[in-house]
Amino acid sequence: MAGKQAKVLTATQISTVLLHLGSTRHGVRDRVMFLLSIKAGMRAKEIASITWSMVLNAEGQVGDVIHLEDKATKRASGRTIPMNKELRAALVDLHGRGLRGTDHPVIFSERGIGMTANTVVAWFGRLYERLGFLGCSSHSGRRTFVTTAAKKVGMAGGSLRDVQQLVGHASLAMTAKYIEGDSDAKRKLVNLI
Repeated sequence: MAGKQAKVLTATQISTVLLHLGSTRHGVRDRVMFLLSIKAGMRAKEIASITWSMVLNAEGQVGDVIHLEDKATKRASGRTIPMNKELRAALVDLHGRGLRGTDHPVIFSERGIGMTANTVVAWFGRLYERLGFLGCSSHSGRRTFVTTAAKKVGMAGGSLRDVQQLVGHASLAMTAKYIEGDSDAKRKLVNLI
C-alpha cells in the first residue's frame, strides 16, 4: 500500500455519518453503501459490484451472509461474509423499496444503473469532505472494519486469520497493515501480562 493510508473512523465519526445519511436524498441506499464498508469491510469495487443475488437467500429474502463472488472482488478473492445485524436491516429496508432483479446491483445511481468503483470512491470522498473528515477516503471504512475486528476477534474466539479471510487478503501481513494501533490498549495489555 503505497502512500498515506486512509484514516480509521472513530465511533463519533461513524455516528455523525449515519446521522447525516439519514437526511440525504438517497438516504436508504447511502446508508447501505456506508455499512457495506464499515460493517462488511468491502472495497469500493466490491460495493459497486455486489448484486442482490449475493445477499438474498433461496426464498428471495435478505439472508444472513453475503456471498461475494470472485467477479466482484480483487484478485478473485470471493468470500462469504456473515452479515452484521445493522447492515442486514439496512439491506432489508432497501430491498423492500423495490427489487429490480437478482442480477441487478444493490448500489445504483440516480439513473437506476450500477455505479462504478470510481463513482463509489468519489461518493465517499465527497461525503467525508462535506463532513470535514480530513484524511478519510473510501478505504476508511475497510480500515475501520479491519481494526475493529482485530481488536474484538479474541472475544469471538477467533484469530487474525479469521479477519484476513473476512476481508479477502492474500496474507496476514497485508491484514496487519490495515490495523491501527492503540496506545491505551498497549498500556492495558502490558499490565495484563
